[in-house]
Amino acid sequence: MSVFEAGMLICFGISWPFAIIKVLKAKSVKGVSILFLSLVFIGYICGIMHKYLYSLDWVTFLYLYNGILVFTQIVLYFIYADKK
Repeated sequence: MSVFEAGMLICFGISWPFAIIKVLKAKSVKGVSILFLSLVFIGYICGIMHKYLYSLDWVTFLYLYNGILVFTQIVLYFIYADKK
């Protein structure tokens, strides 16, 4: 476990809810990139797989938490995409 890896995931985990709230308030995904969100989501999946296969520890849950938040943002993108 790396304290820097945990720090990065904690900072991202604090930031994602702000992006989700912004979309929910605006009911618009203008300026949101589905490609970016998809790549970030794949990155979190890769992080989870690495942790599961090689070094399972509590940081795995931070990857999972962040992945859920990004997935939520992806779902919101498709809900509000027609209003873009």
